[in-house]
Amino acid sequence: MTDTRGPQPQYEGYATGPLPGEREPAPGPSGPYHPPQAYQAPGGATQGGQRPGPGGGGTLGGAQATRKPRTGARTTPRTRKARLRVAKADPWSVMKVSFLLSIALGICTVVAAAILWMVMDAMGVFSTVGGTISEATGSNESNGFDLQSFLSLPRVLIFTSVIAVIDVVLATALATLGAFIYNLSAGFVGGVELTLAEDE
Repeated sequence: MTDTRGPQPQYEGYATGPLPGEREPAPGPSGPYHPPQAYQAPGGATQGGQRPGPGGGGTLGGAQATRKPRTGARTTPRTRKARLRVAKADPWSVMKVSFLLSIALGICTVVAAAILWMVMDAMGVFSTVGGTISEATGSNESNGFDLQSFLSLPRVLIFTSVIAVIDVVLATALATLGAFIYNLSAGFVGGVELTLAEDE
């Protein structure tokens, strides 16, 4: 078989030239490498944050260009206000809240009555007043009215608990009725307007 392509050119550059690692560096001033920048530095600053002086070289005063903080007047806090209107009160939520609050008030009433009775008994109020009433209402056949046995601690606690239960029922019912009345009146006058403020 014969080669019919004819004489082929010789690539002597690749055959006789130096390899990439053996090439001599290009002549020129040596210095640190600076990658190319997509945008020009603000204010005409050069690499390293330096600004050329009037003569075209060096820095402006020999210092880097830095941004100084603003020293303005102190700003006073601004208060935001919002004017809202209570258009409707949910009777179910009012009933639940008033029920819990009235229960707490009833418990406080029972505890306060028990503490007050203990303090008065320790001071001898019942014995003194009871002796006076017993002498005033007594006779030769009977000793009179015994106030200390009538106002005993269990009897006082039972009486106070009954009052607390009645207070819970009445307070819950009145609060729920008040919610219905407020909704009816808000339909005519628009409800109670409130101004809310928020400090920043």
